[in-house]
Amino acid sequence: MEVDKPAPKDNEVLIKIHATTVSSGDCNQRNFTFVSKSMLPIAKLVFGIGKPWKRRILGTELAGEVERTGKGVKRFKAGDRVVASTGMAGGGHAQYACLPENGALTIKPDSLNWEEAVAIPFGANTALYFLRDLGKIQAGQELLIIGASGSIGTAAVQLAKHFGATVTGVCSGANVEMVKSLGVDKVIDYTKEDFTKNGQTYDLIFDIVGATTFDRCQNSLKPNGVFLACIMGLNDVVRILWTSIGAGKKIKGGVAMENLERITFIAELAKAGKLKPVIDRRYLLEQIADAFKHVEQGHKKGTVVITVAH
Repeated sequence: MEVDKPAPKDNEVLIKIHATTVSSGDCNQRNFTFVSKSMLPIAKLVFGIGKPWKRRILGTELAGEVERTGKGVKRFKAGDRVVASTGMAGGGHAQYACLPENGALTIKPDSLNWEEAVAIPFGANTALYFLRDLGKIQAGQELLIIGASGSIGTAAVQLAKHFGATVTGVCSGANVEMVKSLGVDKVIDYTKEDFTKNGQTYDLIFDIVGATTFDRCQNSLKPNGVFLACIMGLNDVVRILWTSIGAGKKIKGGVAMENLERITFIAELAKAGKLKPVIDRRYLLEQIADAFKHVEQGHKKGTVVITVAH
């Protein structure tokens, strides 16, 4: 639909968008695709029971050029090329968006084009939150990533290697070579091998796709190992609170809200060539319905990018 071009308020910047993405976060806001059954009632209370509480433009990340700045803006000027993570506020699936200058917004690395730059924020922000902020990942630790071929997984592999961990990725056979190319130490094809039965133990298990449970992974965790749950049920929330008391194996989870420090850190890694985007498919904004359909099927490799024409 056609909407009025937004105007920046005080401390906001108007961005002419050149690229955005369709992420699992967009799918959850659209129809709760990747929300567990036990968390569905809570998700509906947040976003709308029969229909959305308010009309919003989706799009959790964008890359574009600052066209105008509102009063009081100091970090950016017209002409700056930026990349942003907008989170639940959305706004990326349009030609223009206004964002607060102190939001998760930073200068785009010159080495990346629009599509490459926008393929990084959502997956890397989520991976960084779980691995560094929740998991406290350390050099020399053993990490298992379940769902290593998606936008979060491909970023998680690269971030974990940056932090000095030994990484095992779990994915389908079709994605094994791609995951290997990211620097993973070992790949498990889940259609051929059950990682819970191979006797290997890990300091961290990061389940991005909700493929397993904390209980099922008990024998695969080291004595003080941590299970990181990206998709949680109500029982997981209870277990998080229970295992937080005392020592032993723990389960942790949460929501990776957009964050200025994280996107700045991510952009610096990308600028240095230590974090590379993985793009699955490219669509035009007019093909957004097809892009959603592809992501909702759950078999994408890396990020689905949308090119925005003007």
